[in-house]
Amino acid sequence: MRTDLIRKTALTAAGLAFTGGAIAGPVTTAYAASDAKPATQTQTDRKGGHDERELGVRYEAQPNFYYCGPAATRNALSVQGKNINVDDMAKEMGTTEAGTNSINDITPVLNKETGKNAYRSVEISTPDADTKQTDTLRADVVTTVDDGRAVVANIAGTSTDTDGASHSYEGGHYISVVGYRDNGNTVKIADSADPNTASYWITVEHLADWIATRGYATS
Repeated sequence: MRTDLIRKTALTAAGLAFTGGAIAGPVTTAYAASDAKPATQTQTDRKGGHDERELGVRYEAQPNFYYCGPAATRNALSVQGKNINVDDMAKEMGTTEAGTNSINDITPVLNKETGKNAYRSVEISTPDADTKQTDTLRADVVTTVDDGRAVVANIAGTSTDTDGASHSYEGGHYISVVGYRDNGNTVKIADSADPNTASYWITVEHLADWIATRGYATS
């Protein structure tokens, strides 16, 4: 099992920050009715070639603070019309209260449930993403979403969405990328942490830096 995608993060005084991708505090499972779409509605029409596309997510929040990996994977698979039990996926990923170790534990589950080797893991090993890494991420998101699939990303730290709201996961977290606009310069996030902020848009540059030292699963 590779561990080079894991950002080393010290435990907080409360013991709530974990290296693999777990967040502080319990989260109640819920659907975001305001943003959810039937899984059969898998995409919008593209405008201007690769200008814009958004997948329909059957969103569900994670049931506890350390299930972000299984929950992000479940939300990603929902765009393909699949509804996989998060407990079953957690077992396959080796998820514990310390979270899910790395994106390399998620990619095989995505491939198993997709039914083919549709996904691969991509690492951003540097502390900050460079231009080439950002361009690769942009292209990967566009390709994956155009194929009717979502990207799953392992992130850590704090980032700001296009509305100016901050999203902070110092101990690590997993999210799904379910759409893009402006030719992939802005991407849509499905975030299992809180159904009140189930989705938001973020620039691909911010997403790349959020992933830095970790990785993502993509076509």
